[in-house]
Amino acid sequence: QVQLVESGGDSVQAGGSLRLSCAASGNTNGVNSMGWFRQVPGKEREGVAAIWTRGGSTYYVDSVKGRFTISQDNAKATVYLQMNSLKPEDTAMYYCAAALTSSPYALVTGGGRWSTTRWGQGTQVTVSS
Repeated sequence: QVQLVESGGDSVQAGGSLRLSCAASGNTNGVNSMGWFRQVPGKEREGVAAIWTRGGSTYYVDSVKGRFTISQDNAKATVYLQMNSLKPEDTAMYYCAAALTSSPYALVTGGGRWSTTRWGQGTQVTVSS
């Protein structure tokens, strides 16, 4: 099984930037897409962005388009989420996800409900106004 470890969460002011990292280890053979989700207390986990690890295509939820960028370093088995122009509504626990699907769109829109999605432990992002 794949193990995922996130890092990079912090507290920043609105308009600031953060870069989250997700390092994958273990058996990554069954992983074709990786992505980022976020969750605030009392709400469902929301897909934010995902990338097809073997081809590089990406998908973003509308609320982060133009502000967030997902990228990968295959040599390091690491996926990044560069977050710019942060807003208070971006405050959440951010989770890295890995899945078999080759569709970043499918991971973002449905991966939170799949029993086969693998998750990291989460990293907190807090944006103050």
